[in-house]
Amino acid sequence: MQRDRAELSAPPQGRCVSLLDAALPDLLFARLLRAVRQVGQENIRATYQTTFWFPLREQAGSVVEEAALALYRRLPRAARARVRGVEWWLSRMWTTDVQVDFHRDHDIRRARRGGGEVHPPVSSVLFLNRVRGGLLAVTEEPPDPRRPSRAPERLDRMDLVRPAPNRFAWFDGALTHGVLDDRNRVPEGKRRRRGELRRAVILNWWPSRPWGVPAFGDRRVYRALRSRVM
Repeated sequence: MQRDRAELSAPPQGRCVSLLDAALPDLLFARLLRAVRQVGQENIRATYQTTFWFPLREQAGSVVEEAALALYRRLPRAARARVRGVEWWLSRMWTTDVQVDFHRDHDIRRARRGGGEVHPPVSSVLFLNRVRGGLLAVTEEPPDPRRPSRAPERLDRMDLVRPAPNRFAWFDGALTHGVLDDRNRVPEGKRRRRGELRRAVILNWWPSRPWGVPAFGDRRVYRALRSRVM
């Protein structure tokens, strides 16, 4: 049996990924979850292209940024020393229609303009709900453009993280990662059945602002995420 055709299961922690459950205080997580639910499917087709920059020394303009300040304090001291801000976006996908291939996070606009592939020191995911399948897969192996979803050939070397409410996973920003489908297999295209909506917040932690990424207040989207303290 080939590993990319078999269902994979998630260990609590592995070589590449660090995990923290109950990462946010209960009230803050409840506010965040409620706000993302209120966003609903707004801008869902461009959810991965709608990113925001938040300097950690500034006042939060959204409930996501309030959460980012709390999560920053949960990162290891060595990681905190390397970052000054966070790039964030909403991850919303149907588990039968995974929207992202395996990839390595980098400053996309900088790379497109010839500035090289620069990775964040830390990449992270805050899961908002539990779904069937939808494991986060992280590996040191490079993406393979010859394979479905650019998945690395050695699937047995992946660390797998199961989505669960208020679970925070972080890893080196230069590592390859992707999302498995509703059967925890490498995605091979959209299927007719819609599956469940997997919700998460992605937070990439940087020493300086990625090229061209706006602040939350500069874009007229996701009004439901606006912070109460604005």
